[in-house]
Amino acid sequence: MFLNTLKIPARALLQCVNRGVISPKHRVGLGRGPSRLYYETAKPVDLRSDTVTKPGAAMRQAMAEAEVGDDVFGEDPTVNELQKMAAEVFGMEAALYVPSGTMANLIAVMVHCRERGDEMIVGDLSHLHIYEQGGSAQLAGVHSTTVTNLPDGTFDLDQLESKIRHGYPDAHYPRSRLVCVENTHNIQGGRVLPLPFLQKVKALADRYGLAVHMDGARMMNAAIAQKVAPSTILQNTHTVSVCLSKGLGAPVGTMLAGPQGFISRAVRCRKALGGGLRQVGILAAAGKLALGDMINRLEEDHRHARTFAQALLECDPPLYEVDMAAVETNILRFRLRDASLTPTEFCALMAAVGEGEQAAMGQGVRVLMFPHIGDSVRAVWHLGISLEDTQLAIQKLQFVARQHSQKRLRAQ
Repeated sequence: MFLNTLKIPARALLQCVNRGVISPKHRVGLGRGPSRLYYETAKPVDLRSDTVTKPGAAMRQAMAEAEVGDDVFGEDPTVNELQKMAAEVFGMEAALYVPSGTMANLIAVMVHCRERGDEMIVGDLSHLHIYEQGGSAQLAGVHSTTVTNLPDGTFDLDQLESKIRHGYPDAHYPRSRLVCVENTHNIQGGRVLPLPFLQKVKALADRYGLAVHMDGARMMNAAIAQKVAPSTILQNTHTVSVCLSKGLGAPVGTMLAGPQGFISRAVRCRKALGGGLRQVGILAAAGKLALGDMINRLEEDHRHARTFAQALLECDPPLYEVDMAAVETNILRFRLRDASLTPTEFCALMAAVGEGEQAAMGQGVRVLMFPHIGDSVRAVWHLGISLEDTQLAIQKLQFVARQHSQKRLRAQ
């Protein structure tokens, strides 16, 4: 069922954006006041992902002024500083700068699962399992077995234990090597993994001699939501990957961290995968600013997501369903009460300036979101979305709800 819901045509998603071109009759004239005005070429309120963030002036300046060297030789001072900084923040022995989160996760799998035919245990809705092209099997020869992700991103520990192989070196079975967790959990709507759950996973893995790797692309969001240091979360894992290019706002890069021996082997894997870069301090400078200055502001994104979620519940006429208890960080999933309006159609309406919108709202507003699994809609907050943007998005969802209600009444 879940695999079917993930097959959203790329063309349909592009239409959600392309239909937002505003025709001449919907142009907004110059006005007064602080409200943002939208024209044919105006920037939309982009809630598709926190990957759309762009570096600001301070980050661009840091990149332009970065001291660089050859990182493959270990001689880029800015990269070295970033790696030392990340290790300290994460409470790990060492860290490695990697071009992407997908590569970082693949490297972790390659280092932990040293022999072809080794096996890792992953959540059936994890990013590593769904969205990374099966790279662990395709490139590393590592087999995956899955446990069922629950709505909060966790999984049943008894089921986890039942998936651990005990037959090695019997020639019939792969060898269990690794357990992977995802925090926050993307598909389940930015859910934060509870610390007691992580402690139990680590204890179970230690009992059977397995490693625990955290896909922590948005782990900093989890730390802010739980009001704990990142190291408090990561003491329950052996290794972690943390993206710099999502909510933290850097244009490129992920930090992979763990024991010194793990990172030494990871350097070799990174080179084999084409991730050994030269004067990469230009990018690492952005990463330093991201880790140093951008973590605490993630709470602002969480607050804006909750504001939007509350507006969904309070919308009149009622069109939207959302579980407020599940709105923990910057990712929001919600559903439509009326099955006659599909998530793809809803996203297209939000992305376009509709008939009568300028008269009703005083301006045309384009809001970009994605249809998501389980007939839901996903919206993600980030540093490019202000409170004003959030309020404009709320006005737009209210307008769409009113228009849809009127359309249904006319059809009766």
